[in-house]
Amino acid sequence: MSTPIHRRTIARPAHVAGTGLFTDIPASAALMPAEPGTGIVFVVMGQTIPATVSHVATQSPIPAFAGRSARHTVLTDGNEHAITVEHVMACVAGLGITDLRIELGPSGELPIGDGSSAPYEQAIAEAGLEELEETIEPMVITKRIELDAGDGRTITAEPADSVRYTYIFEPDPPLVPQRAEWDGSADMFIHDIASARTFSFRHEAELLRRLGLCSSFSPADLLVIDAQGRPIDNAWRFDNEPARHKLLDLIGDLALVGRPIIGRITATRTGHSANHRFAAMLASLG
Repeated sequence: MSTPIHRRTIARPAHVAGTGLFTDIPASAALMPAEPGTGIVFVVMGQTIPATVSHVATQSPIPAFAGRSARHTVLTDGNEHAITVEHVMACVAGLGITDLRIELGPSGELPIGDGSSAPYEQAIAEAGLEELEETIEPMVITKRIELDAGDGRTITAEPADSVRYTYIFEPDPPLVPQRAEWDGSADMFIHDIASARTFSFRHEAELLRRLGLCSSFSPADLLVIDAQGRPIDNAWRFDNEPARHKLLDLIGDLALVGRPIIGRITATRTGHSANHRFAAMLASLG
């Protein structure tokens, strides 16, 4: 039988502002304390969108992405969209927050900051956390569950007494294979994962520009990798920063299960699409 976990929210409102990565216009997020049992919800133009896998959009609202694979996580209620939510969701899960209201600006996109969860972690650190008397039942993995998404992309969940996430990064050259882990603690998330940034290869960044996206950003703002595997006008924060960021995305996407997960999660080569599929598999277990 699982041990209930105390719910947690933030003690005071927190604010993050900047530019949306894909809308490429000013973006803002007001993180607000929430009542126990609220869960994580986004509010866009007055419309509340629960942060659950059942609300993941099957199509990106970014016109340039029509017919292309998911490059970010978008939630929808059918009318409004909360766009690029994975970094704040990773921070929410990494810090053990269970109840939070996130009010977005008119664009509906989260500010991208430096491409990591650090802007959200820092804002929440300034606001402080509040542990609530109410509890939530975690999802306890009791048997092996596996998703095989093809082309070597897999995610498994296995029984364990604690939380352990592992991401195995097996890229094409020039980047080298690497891995990253999270033990479920807030300290490890803050120090080892939160500041790991999203990245793209030069040819991917050039494609986004041709699609009319990301014109507000340069390689000095967001990691762009050259043909030799080196950041352009930038530097790695960790030797395995790509694996750490992929782990960050995994944590954020699986947070859409809607409650903490107790078990060992191992992902190899996955991106948002496979992460969403696996979150739906877990959520279907009840």
